[in-house]
Amino acid sequence: MEIKRSLNTKFAEIFGPKKTTQYFSPGRINLIGEHTDYNGGHVFPASITYGTQGVAAPREDNKVLVYSTNFEDDGVISFTLDQLDYDKQAGWANYVKGMIVKLNEAGYPIEHGFELLVEGTIPNGAGLSSSASLELLVGVALEDLFHLSIDRLELVQIGKKVENEFIGVNSGIMDQFAIGFGELDKAILLDTNTLKYEMVPVKLDGYAVVIMNTNKRRELADSKYNERRSECEEALKRLQQKLAIQALGDLDEETFEANIDLIGDDTLIRRARHAVTENQRTLEAKAELVQGNLAAFGQLLNASHDSLRHDYEVTGIELDTLVDAAQKQEGVLGARMTGAGFGGCAIALVKEENIPNFKNKVYDEYLDVVGYAPEFYVAHIGNGTTKIMEESVSA
Repeated sequence: MEIKRSLNTKFAEIFGPKKTTQYFSPGRINLIGEHTDYNGGHVFPASITYGTQGVAAPREDNKVLVYSTNFEDDGVISFTLDQLDYDKQAGWANYVKGMIVKLNEAGYPIEHGFELLVEGTIPNGAGLSSSASLELLVGVALEDLFHLSIDRLELVQIGKKVENEFIGVNSGIMDQFAIGFGELDKAILLDTNTLKYEMVPVKLDGYAVVIMNTNKRRELADSKYNERRSECEEALKRLQQKLAIQALGDLDEETFEANIDLIGDDTLIRRARHAVTENQRTLEAKAELVQGNLAAFGQLLNASHDSLRHDYEVTGIELDTLVDAAQKQEGVLGARMTGAGFGGCAIALVKEENIPNFKNKVYDEYLDVVGYAPEFYVAHIGNGTTKIMEESVSA
């Protein structure tokens, strides 16, 4: 990752010339393991080269001034270190406020103000974790500016607290973990119960992960995400009447199916079945990827989408149209929705030479059914959130 001169120029234009530091924080895709992170299961995410770049400089007073090139109409948003309450009018700046609040609470005092300019290349609302990307960017910038020594896992957990307690979105830890711990060309097999993780090389041998954006925005807080979460909690509670388990991720498929009578509600059974089977698929997918069995890996992607569509019911016409169109194209090994669902993105494993034709055909079919165009990005797996060193400069 390189320093962008253009961002330094923009910073000087907005805040005046001064010594600055640049930071980068990626977005993430989840290869497989969807809606398992709050069910004590495994996830298999990777950080990507789309993300959020920031330029920051300390101030001597207690004012915080922030500016986003993605929301230029908002101009500079300013607040003081005494004004850290959530404020709907502050929009994206609430993520900055939240990180200050949660760092202070964790014993990492932010004692004076700062200026921060950010530029995101993740489409907002696409389900590629632009919010977690911003949280970790702010965390790493403040860690650097204020000479704090924060263990990366603690910073990841602080980012999750911002999302859950300050913003009010009941998400799991996957997004912040993937973004904080990401490595070039590696995915992370993470056990969300224990936070034990394994870095897994992603060798796709002539295939690429294509991100397909429905261009239907999904806002996590406004979606049925919290409803699904509470349905799984209720199913777990009913299973715990007889089974000594802490989470749905503790169950294998056989034990689950033998005990569904304890749940006694068709909807709750289907929600829990997804959590259990998706966890098993994630472990299988990692094993197949390590052995180079890309066709088997692709079939697991297809099975994941099927479960998210029928058992978890978080897809909708946009994602289903994209995935159905993708799965039948030449050179495609598998496709599934990724992220929370209800819009956002899907991914497909596509032979590189077939990508131009794949994009054209899926585009046409989606436009025909949905009435507006999708977008496509080839995902490259990059590093996690980091300070950009001085010697790397680009225009």
